[in-house]
Amino acid sequence: MNKIALVTGANRGLGRNTAISIARGGNDVIVAYRSNADQAKDVVDEILDLGRQAVALQLDMADTASFPAFADTLRARLKEVWGRDSFDYLVNNAGHGEFAMIEDTTEVQFDGLFQVHVKGVFFLVQALLPLLADNGRIVNFSTGLSRVTFPGFAAYSAAKAAVEMLTVYMAREFGVRGICVNAVAPGAIETDFGGGLVRDNDEVNAQFAGMTALGRVGVPDDIGPMIASLLQDENRWVTAQRIEVSGGQTI
Repeated sequence: MNKIALVTGANRGLGRNTAISIARGGNDVIVAYRSNADQAKDVVDEILDLGRQAVALQLDMADTASFPAFADTLRARLKEVWGRDSFDYLVNNAGHGEFAMIEDTTEVQFDGLFQVHVKGVFFLVQALLPLLADNGRIVNFSTGLSRVTFPGFAAYSAAKAAVEMLTVYMAREFGVRGICVNAVAPGAIETDFGGGLVRDNDEVNAQFAGMTALGRVGVPDDIGPMIASLLQDENRWVTAQRIEVSGGQTI
């Protein structure tokens, strides 16, 4: 039986690449997106073209009050499309970045980051845990910047450090059900994240490339396939880990 993965923020960037990589590995995908339904449909269509099943569901990670209703919708779609009452993999990718020095960071920016990356992840997992199959997997996105510094990312990095601690606790508490929980920490990646800072700013791109052993910044194809491989049965004994995927950034 094919496994089913739910990927948040799957309409673009690393989420899109992860969703498609999971489909290429032979599994089905629920494409969760916040606001761009057309992008989400494109991802669904691409997955269908690969011979896998996919649906798109709207989800705003900042709106924790909507999570019970999202869980109800997910339950109904699982039954309708797959004839199941559970799914197997949850990839918490959705998020945003704020580039601001500490002295310039506003409370709105700070609260927004923790609302989405920490509170959102915590309560989405809580809401979906009854639907996550035993022996399933959770992958939480972190960042290479939880271990090294780059001026302007203090609040974002602090939120991701909190995600890493949540990952360890989830692994401990959910292990009784055979659920593995890990955090994947990408290095600098060329996407539209943070307004395309790494992709579009040549100076920032060069700075990060110079900090990386492999001599370049990453691209989405460096991350999505790795997450898809982490979900495979061969990695069933890996849990509570922070796995950096950065090409050797700042080693």
